[in-house]
Amino acid sequence: MTIPAFGPQSRLTVGLLGGSFNPAHEGHVYISKQALQRLGLDQVWWLVSPQNPLKPKKGMAPLPKRVMEAQKIVHHPKIHITTLESRLGTRYTADTLKALSVRYPNIRFVWIMGADNLAGFHRWKEWQFIFKMYRIAIFHRPTYALQALSSISAQRFKRARLCTSKAPVLKRISPAAWVFLPIRGKAISATQIRNRLLKKE
Repeated sequence: MTIPAFGPQSRLTVGLLGGSFNPAHEGHVYISKQALQRLGLDQVWWLVSPQNPLKPKKGMAPLPKRVMEAQKIVHHPKIHITTLESRLGTRYTADTLKALSVRYPNIRFVWIMGADNLAGFHRWKEWQFIFKMYRIAIFHRPTYALQALSSISAQRFKRARLCTSKAPVLKRISPAAWVFLPIRGKAISATQIRNRLLKKE
């Protein structure tokens, strides 16, 4: 899928869901649909990463294969699968967000991630910059809620956290601003899927 062309006056709000998608699964689709609905987003872009700096290269499927598998499970007109990081030549989320802000200055971006990522977010490059400059939506994942909300990053920016009921207005609030959404979590993970496939082989 390709991202539609936007005119200079476009005022869309776009959710960004980054990851290896190794492989993409229904949990990714579920979070994307929840983001569209609960945050009032116009679109969600999947940023299929060439290589996550915090994950080993071993076991990582080639980028074209991961994109192809993602395309098989996404059937929603507002969810777009992209290889923007590869095209932009960026490796870290902070650099990707900076590049996208320059390329699409009139689009409001909301960074979307699961609670498991919030738990270790302080290990990301320029994580405090991301919190200060971009709106963030954190979605619950089974067993991670307590760990995520007591994490270094959550505590550092606890005053910027919105109550769940204000999720629809997150897109209109200036950063730093983030919300934790205790949605019905799906226990499925890419690691579990890979392990099941290996056992079948």
